[in-house]
Amino acid sequence: MASSLTTFTDEARIALDTLSGRASGLFSPSLRLGVTGLSRAGKTVFISALVHNLIHGGRLPLFEAQKSGRIARAFLEEQPDDAVPRFQYEDHIAALVNDRVWPDSTRAISELRLTIEYESASGWNRMFSSGRLSVDIVDYPGEWLLDLPLLGKSFADFSREAFEMAMLPARHDLSQDWRALSATIDPNADADEMTARRLAESFAAYLKACKLDERALSTLPPGRFLMPGDLEGSPALTFAPLLLQGERRPRSGSLQAMMERRYEAYKTHVVKPFFREHITRLDRQIVLIDAMQALNAGPGAMADLERAVTEILSCFRPGRGNFLTDLFSRRIDRILVAATKADHLHHESHDRLQAIVRRLADRAVARANFTGADVDVVAMAAVRATREGTVKQGRETLPVIIGSPLKGERINGETFDGKTETAIFPGDLPEKIEAVFDVSEADHRQSSDDPAIRFVRFRPPKLERTAEGVTLSLPHIRLDRALQFLIGDHLA
Repeated sequence: MASSLTTFTDEARIALDTLSGRASGLFSPSLRLGVTGLSRAGKTVFISALVHNLIHGGRLPLFEAQKSGRIARAFLEEQPDDAVPRFQYEDHIAALVNDRVWPDSTRAISELRLTIEYESASGWNRMFSSGRLSVDIVDYPGEWLLDLPLLGKSFADFSREAFEMAMLPARHDLSQDWRALSATIDPNADADEMTARRLAESFAAYLKACKLDERALSTLPPGRFLMPGDLEGSPALTFAPLLLQGERRPRSGSLQAMMERRYEAYKTHVVKPFFREHITRLDRQIVLIDAMQALNAGPGAMADLERAVTEILSCFRPGRGNFLTDLFSRRIDRILVAATKADHLHHESHDRLQAIVRRLADRAVARANFTGADVDVVAMAAVRATREGTVKQGRETLPVIIGSPLKGERINGETFDGKTETAIFPGDLPEKIEAVFDVSEADHRQSSDDPAIRFVRFRPPKLERTAEGVTLSLPHIRLDRALQFLIGDHLA
């Protein structure tokens, strides 16, 4: 689908931008790594932990260049894109390490350049390689990525699909107020700003309700309705789907004509520049997903998460080029789908979590007809907030996780104060993966008072210090495996 998102003029501009970037990077090799995911999947934490562990020589046994001692140093440099906000790494690390609070989540696009000086493992490569790689990390909300399919849809398509989605069992009650309001609106009536505003606000409220923990739904375009940024209140965000009759052209001056014009403006001035200026410039990509929250919410949320990953994959430009084509076009040749917060489960369940994400990714790849790039999955925690232990319950020994739940978190009627360390038996993931995606089980799950996973959020860990008082790097689960897949080959 990505090929349908641009015009010939767009492609010409992309080619010129790529050629300019390649020329400037001839003597300073760089790799653009995209980091995305839906809200609260841990994008900010992932980037902060990645940079912190490389700069401070963290324990990364599966990251070959680090394990073999070939990395001389890693350090931050000035980023090349002056028009893109800098990822505030220092502030985020201070929040994690000093205050033991999770940093603010991604609200807009940002960037950071991490440069790695290394020695190649090959004598031949040492002759021709500078032994220096700059990794430009691009952080952007997954909600914005889910807008890209809108570029290939008319306003009528968008409206029809929005109402079809709103009728799904997991959304039906949440969309009731918006659907009731829409049913009272005549699209052919004269355009009226207050009517447009009421519809847009009602539609946005429905999308925000879908996003809450109880439902944990993922496919919620337009993304700027959830994260408006500096567009809040603008006409470009004051539109909503309408109940249309047929495909006839709207009457000039009608509400439908106004809504359609604003929808097209949203695509032209918001969605398309984001795709052209950022997505088409990526070399590697990691997609972070909060599978734990979706699992807790039931099969409907898992099916919606699969739909979101499918649409995300369909927006990338996968493939491997050659020296000539790479001068004019960037292609993503590796994508990692990572289930975060694996530290909320005992390690005995990690294989099941990874198998669930593997199934989700495989189904999404098949549905998106996605070819030309390596896709891998991992269950990880960029920052490990818990440790493991066991407790005896009668004659039974239960595997538990131990940490400090955030203030206000509740489980089994107990409310935590944010300071007390607690041992929690998180439960087991289902052995049969198919049950996770079986929407026919949704009613049973929603009526059950005993969810499969006892999910609470924990404070960041208190970092250990050496005898000299040096703070150790942030602990993690499989961050090293993610690094090896995403950039390891460029450090060979």
